[in-house]
Amino acid sequence: MMQQFLRIKAQHPTVLLFYRMGDFYELFFDDAKKASELLDISLTKRGKTGGNAIPMAGVPYHAVEGYLARLVQLGESVAICEQIGDPATSKGPVERQVTRIVTPGTVSDEALLQERSDNLLGAVSFHSGKFGYATLDISSGRFQVMELNDHDAFLTQLQRTQPAELLYSEDFPYVALLQQQTGLRKRPVWEFELETCRDLLCRQFKVHSLDAFEVENMPVGLSSAGCVLQYIKDTQRTSLPHIRSIHPVDQNDTIQLDAATRKNLEITQSLSGDTATCLSAVLDKAATAMGSRLLKRWLHQPLRNQQVLTQRQQAIQEIIDEGYGDDLNAVLRHIGDVERILARVALRTARPRDFARLRASLQQLTDIQTILAAPTSSKLTAVQSATKPQDAIQQLLESAIVENPPVVIRDGGVLLEGYDAELDKLRALSANASGYLTELEERERERTGIPSLKVGYNKVHGFFIEVSRSYGDLVPANYIRRQTLKNNERFILPELKEYEDEVLTSQSRALALEKRLYEELFDHLMPHLEPLQEMALAIAELDVCQNLAERAISLNYCCPVLTDKPGLQIESGRHPVVEQLSGDPFIANPLYMNSERRMLLVTGPNMGGKSTYMRQAALIVLMAHIGSFVPAESAQIGPIDRIFTRIGASDDLASGRSTFMVEMTETATILNHATPNSLVLMDEIGRGTSTYDGLSLAWACAEQLALKIKAYTLFATHYFELTLLPQQHPSMVNVHLDAIEHDDGIAFMHAVQEGPASKSYGIQVAQLAGVPAAVLKRAKHKLKELEQLPTLLDHAPQQPAEIQLSMLPEPSPILDELEVLRVDDLSPRQALDLLYRWKNTL
Repeated sequence: MMQQFLRIKAQHPTVLLFYRMGDFYELFFDDAKKASELLDISLTKRGKTGGNAIPMAGVPYHAVEGYLARLVQLGESVAICEQIGDPATSKGPVERQVTRIVTPGTVSDEALLQERSDNLLGAVSFHSGKFGYATLDISSGRFQVMELNDHDAFLTQLQRTQPAELLYSEDFPYVALLQQQTGLRKRPVWEFELETCRDLLCRQFKVHSLDAFEVENMPVGLSSAGCVLQYIKDTQRTSLPHIRSIHPVDQNDTIQLDAATRKNLEITQSLSGDTATCLSAVLDKAATAMGSRLLKRWLHQPLRNQQVLTQRQQAIQEIIDEGYGDDLNAVLRHIGDVERILARVALRTARPRDFARLRASLQQLTDIQTILAAPTSSKLTAVQSATKPQDAIQQLLESAIVENPPVVIRDGGVLLEGYDAELDKLRALSANASGYLTELEERERERTGIPSLKVGYNKVHGFFIEVSRSYGDLVPANYIRRQTLKNNERFILPELKEYEDEVLTSQSRALALEKRLYEELFDHLMPHLEPLQEMALAIAELDVCQNLAERAISLNYCCPVLTDKPGLQIESGRHPVVEQLSGDPFIANPLYMNSERRMLLVTGPNMGGKSTYMRQAALIVLMAHIGSFVPAESAQIGPIDRIFTRIGASDDLASGRSTFMVEMTETATILNHATPNSLVLMDEIGRGTSTYDGLSLAWACAEQLALKIKAYTLFATHYFELTLLPQQHPSMVNVHLDAIEHDDGIAFMHAVQEGPASKSYGIQVAQLAGVPAAVLKRAKHKLKELEQLPTLLDHAPQQPAEIQLSMLPEPSPILDELEVLRVDDLSPRQALDLLYRWKNTL
């Protein structure tokens, strides 16, 4: 047996091997030690090799899913090795083989997946200066591929998709980029070979070329996609009929959000890692798991296509106007996770309760059709068309599966009576055996005249007729003696023997037939996978639309106007998360930005609401570009291509980067990639270095964003010197968050006003934080001293041009002379004279 184990283990050296032995999956050697630590199970010993005991650990086969779930969550992969031979005919160990490999990115079992989050397998390759990146969700068949031109773009997509497992080639040159990624798997170079990958994809989709999928011009991306498909085939070891197409992802179709922006906007996770205080927690009240996952995909990939967004808005508006919401929600709550059930059907791993949930889901389609009787929006019309009743499949499942099936098919009891005549007959034989024996006993007593005659059964001798010795002379000639006891004789009849053979095999035959009929259910469903997958997607979209309609009503959101006219005009905007978490009424604020008003310099006290005001602008824009209504009285939003944020202070010590270095890296990303249609949030630039260094950097960044890049920028700062910029550049405007001092304290008004703030109120905030009174007293005294020093602001009205220069060293007169010097008019002698004179001057 250990020789067999070691042969199989040698084929799967990098994963844990669950080796089936009776009612347990056993692990040996290093696998046992590792599993014992990870799963907190007992480590035992069995047998010896080389004089040393063999470590062993195991888990019960009926509870294996729970252990697999824990291992997958820890990023481990497991090879499941099953007995495939017949113990009755085997010589030596029963034949075993690995039937599937469970990895974090390829799981499809319900117990191993998070219900409301996507589970992706990704692969990355690099060639000709481009990154190829492909992702596959095996639980839905969603297959996407893209090509990216630089590191930042790849890391942005990696952060957006967050694959559970990431494949990369042995010769991938940028492994350092992946150091924060979990579930890394190094794969051989040949799996990324273009022609091999293209051929594999064509065979999977049953086409001669990939032109129809618009991916032929993405060779680096196809290399990654082929590796993904090869890995799936290696681990699942079955056909994959639900993976029917591959979709190219064009970054120009979406609003780009880099990793820092996704983190700072707290889209699906807060900065502390909490999922209960983020945007998706407020918006996601979806009735189905499919809808919840789709909403999160929309949030992480906001669209720029106004036509698609308008269709979503119209669907939401129609649900509100027609009052469909409550009825749709009630129906959708009875629909299971059809998307993932269909994936398990395609992989032939669906369980009886999957079929029951699919049946219950199909039964809701009639109600959906009734509610959406005459839709007017194009989105709801498409949903209605895709959710028409699937009568053939519904009737099949209604006639086949019992009302409350067992978890697994192993012990039978899954198929309904009347589904198959042969199965009913076999079940009846087993169920009616006692009645037949009672009837036979009465008949034989009457025929033979033996009052003590009994018909019995035991496992050794089967059915028998028992007669006491005192009635031996009455035993008929056709009775065949089977067993002699002290006081009784046992006989059998040819009729009884025939019935015995039939009954004793009926149960096993019934179970075998039921399993075969159950497998045939998969064959019946396979031709219908495509329309069923389209139905599942339509249900998910309907769920998201009804969910967003409910949110719009409950939270008082308005429908934003998406326009080609540049700028942002938001009346009474609110932060969607803060207003729900705050115990106090939220103070709404406007936002006006256009080509003449491109940068708002936001000043005001700490805790005054600057960051909230900035983030709510980005979140309103983000929500508008998934088709959602937004928290405002009205909103008009022009073209936006990217959203950038530089907010908060954090270091990256693992990579050797200080807080200031992280800040400057994020700032550099913005300055290098922002465009005139980008929305930029910059908070407290330059605070991690000396005052004049920081002020100079903040000043230069503000000018670059407003004057050169011309992005729409919200620039929060405590450098009051920056409030002079609007005097020199009309496209910059000062706004501030209001606060009022009273009795040596401070009240935050959270209202945005035009113009710069008068002070920072830092000492008052320190007082609220509990800083000792002695420190506060000394700080106030020092503040008065510093306020007596001349500042740039003291001269602002009289000499605005000189103020900016006063931050820099006094320029040399030589620079003025150079400014007007006509170099081409100088003779060589004149040029030398100038150099000597300048040298003496300096």
